[in-house]
Amino acid sequence: MSRNLVIVPTYNEIENIEALTLRVMSLVPSFDLLIIEDNSPDGTANKVKSLQSQFPERIHMIQRQGKLGLGTAYIEGFNYGIRHKYDYICEMDADFSHNPDDLIRLLQTCTEEAADVAIGSRYIHGVTVVNWPIGRVLMSYFASRYVKFITGIPVEDTTAGFKCYKREVLEKIPYQSIRFVGYAFQIQMKFLCWKYGFQLKEVPIIFIDRIKGTSKMSMHIFNEAILGVLTMKFKSLFQTYH
Repeated sequence: MSRNLVIVPTYNEIENIEALTLRVMSLVPSFDLLIIEDNSPDGTANKVKSLQSQFPERIHMIQRQGKLGLGTAYIEGFNYGIRHKYDYICEMDADFSHNPDDLIRLLQTCTEEAADVAIGSRYIHGVTVVNWPIGRVLMSYFASRYVKFITGIPVEDTTAGFKCYKREVLEKIPYQSIRFVGYAFQIQMKFLCWKYGFQLKEVPIIFIDRIKGTSKMSMHIFNEAILGVLTMKFKSLFQTYH
């Protein structure tokens, strides 16, 4: 049986973290959980510690000194997953916009359908987003179209942050060199996986905007993704991938 890890970055997720953790702990096949906690002032870390006492072998936490960004959180999480020899390493948000039950479908796509990376996709079957204002839906959708056009990545949802990787993928691609901190990190991860010849497969999901807590989205993160794609594509013209 495979060893599976889910990485969840948190900042001020006290309203969601307990329910999310218990949902992940209930899944079959089982997933261990790694929380990357960015010193939330709302007590998220203390709540995770109380949950660790219930599942001491399955819930892990890395506490950081401040809000250091999504990209660096996942880099730390990937390092942890590789170091502890997990077979499959997943990533998801803490706010229930990603349904924890879909982790099973992502895992099965890798274990049963020969995908190296499974991507929970909002745009593979039209637009499956709930509770977002139409302006944000359009911004996200056309940002993904823009990224696909510029980079050539054969993926409809290029900014998706709900994924499952085979460990071998993360052992090969140079993810630690990525300097983006927001959604551009997710784009470059897919770009690197594709450039290194790995098989990416999208799995349709329904994305539901958070009900509790506050979104971390900002125009800085959006602009980083849009401008960063051009820089990433330009640099790729002078690189080899093997």
